Amino acid sequence: MTSANSQSMKPATVAKKLGIYLPATPQEFQDSVITRADFAELQANPPEWLAELRRNGPHPRPVVAQKLNVSISGLARGGIEEALTTAEITALLQAPPAWLVAERSTHAAVRAEAQRVKDEAAKKDAKKARAKAE
Repeated sequence: MTSANSQSMKPATVAKKLGIYLPATPQEFQDSVITRADFAELQANPPEWLAELRRNGPHPRPVVAQKLNVSISGLARGGIEEALTTAEITALLQAPPAWLVAERSTHAAVRAEAQRVKDEAAKKDAKKARAKAE
């Protein structure tokens, strides 16, 4: 890999890092190679099109899943395969369908279990550290 390649990113990578839906970006963005300096500038001073995409969408599935508080798999199980706008996400949150209620519950249970396992491991590590110190 050349040094020029290591200092630039493809538009899909930049879109993923920015949390935006690539097909909704301007064509010139989709056709360009973005340097790390350009990426930093986009983050620090987003152009109007980027601010608009972040505000109103369409949003990529990871962002939709986060806003709905479900997993990406949960979106797929609910039949959501495409990007959604902020208005569509708000409508789902205001009148949640049965699949969304079930997926949010499942997601909360999975996160609680993951936290329990993490806490348990931390307790074991602390106990080992105390035993080693004595």
